[in-house]
Amino acid sequence: MTTDGPTWLTADEMRAWRALHAVVVVLPAALDVQLQRDAQISHLEYYALAGLSERPDRTLRLSDLAILTGAELSRISHLVARLEKRGLVLRRPDPDDARYTNAVLTEQGWEKVQAAAPGHVATVRSLIFDGLDPAGLRELQNTADRIVAALSLSGLPLAPTIRKALHPPA
Repeated sequence: MTTDGPTWLTADEMRAWRALHAVVVVLPAALDVQLQRDAQISHLEYYALAGLSERPDRTLRLSDLAILTGAELSRISHLVARLEKRGLVLRRPDPDDARYTNAVLTEQGWEKVQAAAPGHVATVRSLIFDGLDPAGLRELQNTADRIVAALSLSGLPLAPTIRKALHPPA
């Protein structure tokens, strides 16, 4: 006998889903509070600046920065404009294709990331990693990798590129 209705979550699956949902909702807010308090930047601003800082030339197309941060291109464009006014980034035409715009981390932006990073890392460590033993860390990594792999197959336009954005070239 087959049913045409949905396969509902089990009680254990529902508890796990609610816990994951809480992490997805509350963790960014907690990180934002810490970064606003300690570095006067938002979590999104920090993540964009940190993403640029990890590139060999501290440069990334706005469209790739949008993918990396999980923000829409229009939001990243406005964010980069605000960061540019603060002297943290520059916008430049992409030398490989002038139809695109690159964000370039300035020296002042690099200094901002370096100043904000210790507090941010301490917060991430205390909220996530301090409660994990090595086996728990491996389990978290494996679980996150499986979820990202499933998202890559979801058909969402940005999902296949998120893995590339999460693992920048050396």
